[in-house]
Amino acid sequence: MNHTEQKVFDNAAPVLEALDYKLIEVQYVKEGKDSFLRLYLDKKGGITLEDCAAASEVISEKLDEWDIVKGAYFLDVSSPGAERPIKNDDDLEMTLDSGIYVKTYQHINGEKEWTGILKSYDQDTVTVEYKDKARKKTVTIDREKIATLRKAVLI
Repeated sequence: MNHTEQKVFDNAAPVLEALDYKLIEVQYVKEGKDSFLRLYLDKKGGITLEDCAAASEVISEKLDEWDIVKGAYFLDVSSPGAERPIKNDDDLEMTLDSGIYVKTYQHINGEKEWTGILKSYDQDTVTVEYKDKARKKTVTIDREKIATLRKAVLI
């Protein structure tokens, strides 16, 4: 994050947390002649359009008070996506009992990829319940062996 993005993140995160939203990322970009300030939010169960509108209203007023971003810009508050990367333990906590995709660097029991339900995690491992044909199975994966970890939409 650049200086402006970090300052917005540091100021906005506690305000949004008080509304039960987690600020995932801030981007301040120029596209053509326009500037955009994008805030990506999440919460347990996912973000709705109504959540984005409510957060945008509150954070817009605060941004005017803080006067961090100089000049005109468009504020865009949205979800980071249904299958976004999981970056830290807070993301894992919000993903408990929800869909997750894991890919490892090396085979574990003959497999390198699992899509299932995140059942638990700790400092060293994540445990995923998945279907193998018609049977439910569980795998516990060392976090150091994980190449890709993201939320997943299960059908």
